[in-house]
Amino acid sequence: MARFLVSAAHKSSGKTTVSIGLCAALTARGLTVQAFKKGPDYIDPMWLAQASGRPCFNLDPYLMTAEQISASFARFAASADISLVEGNKGLYDGLALDGSNSNAALAQLLDLPVVLVLDARGMTRGIAPLILGYQAFDARIRIAGVILNQLGGSRHEGKLRAVIEHYTNVTVLGAIAHDPQLALVERHLGLMPNQECDDAARHVQTIGQCIAEQVDLGKIIELANSAPPLPEQPASSQPATVAATPVVPGPALRLGILRDKAFGFYYPDDLLALQAAGAELVPVNALQDSALPPVDGLFIGGGFPEVFMPELQANAALRSSIHSAIEAGLPVYAECGGLMYLARTLRWKDTQVDMVGALPVDVLMHERPVGRGYVTLQTTPDAPWLTAPEQAGQTLRGHEFHYSSLENVPPGLKFAYKVQRGHGVDGQRDGVVYRNVLASYAHLRTGAGSDWAHQFVNFVRRRKMANQTQLPGAARTLLVDGQAVATDVEGYLKNLEDWSEDFARTQAEAENLTLTEAHWQVIYFLRAYYEEHRVQAQVRAMIPHFAKLWGPELGNNHHLHAMFPVGGPQKQGNRLAGLLKTKGEH
Repeated sequence: MARFLVSAAHKSSGKTTVSIGLCAALTARGLTVQAFKKGPDYIDPMWLAQASGRPCFNLDPYLMTAEQISASFARFAASADISLVEGNKGLYDGLALDGSNSNAALAQLLDLPVVLVLDARGMTRGIAPLILGYQAFDARIRIAGVILNQLGGSRHEGKLRAVIEHYTNVTVLGAIAHDPQLALVERHLGLMPNQECDDAARHVQTIGQCIAEQVDLGKIIELANSAPPLPEQPASSQPATVAATPVVPGPALRLGILRDKAFGFYYPDDLLALQAAGAELVPVNALQDSALPPVDGLFIGGGFPEVFMPELQANAALRSSIHSAIEAGLPVYAECGGLMYLARTLRWKDTQVDMVGALPVDVLMHERPVGRGYVTLQTTPDAPWLTAPEQAGQTLRGHEFHYSSLENVPPGLKFAYKVQRGHGVDGQRDGVVYRNVLASYAHLRTGAGSDWAHQFVNFVRRRKMANQTQLPGAARTLLVDGQAVATDVEGYLKNLEDWSEDFARTQAEAENLTLTEAHWQVIYFLRAYYEEHRVQAQVRAMIPHFAKLWGPELGNNHHLHAMFPVGGPQKQGNRLAGLLKTKGEH
């Protein structure tokens, strides 16, 4: 199995550009190239996939076991002629002091010959001790060749080649001159994703042509073929896309997935896992589509909603469609950018725009990262995908990279996770829970510290099956003390005689509202008013009653609406009071 690792002496040496160029150049030669990326990055793999014409898969020693890495690599590399693994940072860099999660450790695990990309600006004779030091630091790592990058001209190249040939036994595989057209566009969060670049295909082709002209592809193929055979994977070894969670049998599912210029951070093996669990993936464009298609659930990955604020706000039809679907109970999983999109508003610099408005929070962008790096989470009893309360306490691993924070978070808002490592929403909690929505700053990977894809699909399937077996004429059911109570999609009782205080508590919990004594006073006022007049109370009929009861500073329209934030006392109050749905005030 032909394979090699592209690494560097340090970050920003040009290894991503070289890796993209090698993928494009080798593909242009007619080879089937399988790209891999070390670490949790999304954007580099998107460019590598563009260059190779195949999905790029992540290999992450922090999130995956050695067995999972080996199985995943063997699975996806098996159908390719040659596999390229792009490292992150420098060859020996990593979180662990012993280097157990470094690029070098990955090279040793998969027996990868190493191609070292060296930024040679300002270097001549000093290149030799750099190479010799990297060779001597860990004799188990085979540095099969170097690619010299950012050269100042042919004279500079000649000096470097002479030094390397005289002092080392390392092969110079290529020498790349400084060339502005090889640069990839960067911004506040790193490289610009390829789906945002209208000329991405042309740019990748240009990089591939430049690399083909300045790198000896024949030698690259030769060293890749020199890698020894990989040991056979044991039958018990499961690739990262195989579920540990049993798939719940049931109907086929349609799972919407936002994929466009604003939202594009998805791991290919996660998408395969969703399909393996029985979900048909239905693309949705947040910038162009006017409504959600018929779907049973929705997945909104990360991205850059702040870059497309005007376009997202302008598509009010889709935002309204998603909001209505969520209020009707649609299961939704959202990560980072998806969380931002589901909030009420998004503010960046001097601009604030409306988002979906399903989550009772606002988002503020900052100049510096708020949360960045790997995270460890523990599920709470409010995590919606749990099948039993005793499943709470599950430990999950993931990563976060966000410049935003949440504002105006209401007290009583539910969270799916306790943060043990990382920042999340506030350093202690992550995973906002509202109705059937779980929206988190953390990015998870199925088979890599969690099994979220199968758990989510199982949750969507359970919700669909519950809807199909509801009481006649009911849009959904609410479990009150273990008994199914029929409501419409908004939570209004179908049968007024089914009302109880426990119903009000359960419905309030579903709406993330904590009932106080004042709430109960409003609820019982509404019920008494209906009993007497057989019509719901107008808000203007409530004000004098509660102004007398609480005083004018609390018994007013503003305070009553603040108490019942999902529609005000006329809607949310009547809903909790078990009264009929209204179309305005009577």
